This record gives sequence, C-alpha cells and structure tokens, in this order.
Amino acid sequence: MELIFERSVAGRKGFDFGKSDVPVHAKIPAKYARAVDAPLPEVSELDVVRHYTRLSQKNFSIDTHFYPLGSCTMKYNPKFTEALSRLSGFTDLHPLLAQLSGGEKWTQGALQILYELEQWMCEMTGFSHFTMQPLAGAHGELTGIMLMAAYHKSKGNSKKKYVIIPDSAHGTNPASAAVAGYETITIPSNKDGGMDLEALKAAVNEETAGLMMTVPSTYGVFEPNVG
Repeated sequence: MELIFERSVAGRKGFDFGKSDVPVHAKIPAKYARAVDAPLPEVSELDVVRHYTRLSQKNFSIDTHFYPLGSCTMKYNPKFTEALSRLSGFTDLHPLLAQLSGGEKWTQGALQILYELEQWMCEMTGFSHFTMQPLAGAHGELTGIMLMAAYHKSKGNSKKKYVIIPDSAHGTNPASAAVAGYETITIPSNKDGGMDLEALKAAVNEETAGLMMTVPSTYGVFEPNVG
C-alpha cells in the first residue's frame, strides 16, 4: 500500500481557506520560524479519506478478528460501557476543576463512582484497599512495581535489585521495572506456553525483589502452575 507521501501531487490541495480579509500583525520570531516549508503531502480531500480508510481496514480489531492475546488494550469492552463513559458527567469534567474554588461540588458524582467501585473491588478480592489511580495497563504495572519497591524500602531490604519477568509478559514490564530502579531477569516459556518453573527456581535468590507476570500472558494462556 502506498504511503500518503507517494500519493502527493505538486499543487494539489484538499482545502483552500481563501484569502483572509482580517489584518494579521503577528510576527513569529526568526529562531522559531522554518527555513523551508514543512514537507507535507499535497493531496486532495478524497485522497486523504480513501488512504486512511484503507489503513483503518488493515488494523487488527477485536470487533473484526479473534484476539486471544492477554492484553489490557485489546480486551473487549461491552458497548454499553463505552456509552456510559461518554456521559457528559465524565466528558465535561475538566481535569483541574477540583482545584478551583468551589469546583469540588461539580466532581462529587465522579468521585462517588470511584469510591464505590473501590469498595466493591475490596469486597470481591478481600483486599483492604484498592486504587483507581492507574489509567492504563502499563500505568497499572508501574504502580504495582512501585508498591513493591516501597515495601522493600520500608523493610530495609537494600539488597533487592532484580525483578523476574517471564518472556511471555507484556513488553512494558521490563520498562516499568527499570523506571522503579530494578534490573530484570527473563524467564523462558516451556513447550506449553507457561513459565519454566525450573528456570524460575534457579533465578530466585536473596537479591530478587519480585516477580512480574501478565495473566493471561501475551500467548493468551493462564499460568496453571503458579498460584
């Protein structure tokens, strides 16, 4: 499939704003101005629409394909939840609204939902606390590894320096561990797609800070031998 730049034809325009009848006096400082024009493709509106529509049809989507991979991004979200997330009580809330004088009164509904969801999660899992702070899977795993680091710091475990990660984990796991200040050890998978337990046992030592796992893994399977 051609790149949008390969469809470019000199002089072709997708839209013409026309000549402005409003005097403009703004002057961009020379150090911020381009020496040459931006190398943008010159295409018609129809070229753009057709190009990106064809590209979208090449996307792998849970709506069009079977997707076994254990992934927070590609999981199936029921359509009613997407409709709920678009309610004005969520979409019209400014991120800094609560910081304004009296602004907290406009955020009570959203805060109530977060609080009650936290309570439900605690009830279902038996945990004493939950956090609704992580906004994505990678953010969640970073939160987890930072909690792990905080635990070891509170216990004075200064020797802990390695985090064990199966090769079937999300690719962001090593990055999260590195951000938290750890080095990583990779554990290979066995013939069934699970973590090699013998390799895991051999890797654990006094410098091991913890184990990060993706369940289901990127192979789309659970770890039946790890409870």
